[in-house]
Amino acid sequence: MTTLTTDTPGTPARPVKPRVLVLFGGRSSEHAVSCVTAAGVLEAIDRTRYDVVPVGITRSGQWSLVSADPSAWSLRSDVLPEVTATEHAVVMGSAVDGGTGQELLIAAPGSVPQSLGGVDVVLPLLHGPFGEDGTLQGMLEMADMRYVGAGVLASAVGMDKHYMKVVFEAAGLDVGPYDVVTDRQWRTDRDAAVRRAAALGFPLFVKPARAGSSMGITRVDDVQGIPAAIEAARVFDPKVIIEAGIDGREIEVAVLQGRGLDAPRTSLPGEIAMQPGDHAWYDFEAKYVDGAAAELTCPADLPTDVIDRVRLLAADAFDAIGGEGLSRVDFFYTTDGRLVINEINTMPGFTPISMYPQMWAKSGLGYTELIDELIGLALERGTGLR
Repeated sequence: MTTLTTDTPGTPARPVKPRVLVLFGGRSSEHAVSCVTAAGVLEAIDRTRYDVVPVGITRSGQWSLVSADPSAWSLRSDVLPEVTATEHAVVMGSAVDGGTGQELLIAAPGSVPQSLGGVDVVLPLLHGPFGEDGTLQGMLEMADMRYVGAGVLASAVGMDKHYMKVVFEAAGLDVGPYDVVTDRQWRTDRDAAVRRAAALGFPLFVKPARAGSSMGITRVDDVQGIPAAIEAARVFDPKVIIEAGIDGREIEVAVLQGRGLDAPRTSLPGEIAMQPGDHAWYDFEAKYVDGAAAELTCPADLPTDVIDRVRLLAADAFDAIGGEGLSRVDFFYTTDGRLVINEINTMPGFTPISMYPQMWAKSGLGYTELIDELIGLALERGTGLR
């Protein structure tokens, strides 16, 4: 949506850089992860190509104009960054020219709102509920604002591990054994929920159905540990999913929407190898705090036919949920040659050391170029139903 302007009447029009609203923080338990992602993007985005407007969302939901300095949002001595409230809130208003889209306004108590100008595209770097689950996407759709990433339905399905598996099964993908415990089921018949979980066998992984970054996940090795694990997951989500442990290598593929009518593009597959230390599995600390906890091998050491197959399956998963923009798809590769899909993440970790950008870098697309491609995809698609 690049516009034209002139410095003086009668001079040739010159292009104006697309204006990108970088939106991060948010109300979910992944607030800090979102801030760290924003630090990476603010450092790498090409300021010669884009006019960047950084807006942070506090844990209570206030939008604020914040510093564009990446160091303000980076991890410092294991201290997690956070967006704090200011008296100058950012709100959206109708486009100045009466067309589609919105302008940003600064609103402070007792003062007239001041315009920050219009926005061409939103880059939502929000993880978890109230950002990655379709709620923000719905608001942006209603405001006729272009944005990077999955739409309303794909975001909602990609956030809910239960319905994600239902969609994958319907698409013919291999899904591991699982069970779901709703809030009503847990509060009315805990014994039945525990019995169903135990019937899956051990080990089990008990997870919030709609959270990410390994928040609230517990490995359970016996029936006595199930109730406490469910309670730990319910801190983050009243709906809990319980997955049977699968003996297999963890393989990941980064997916990028194709241009125009082209099929989704897939990276070379990567594999996470946990290093000796304090982490038994790929938890939050291993992902974001302890840089030495895990090592990515890309391409993963797999037979050529398996590499081809996992890339095709990742694209199938992306299409199954109606993906747009980007996704990371995770599989288990078992000893008997199965590729069991674990999950899809429609807003994967996006720091420079996160798996998604690393896999694309290993596949020939650098971090800055990846950001540019995602913005380009968002700018070329229309608003509304598609």
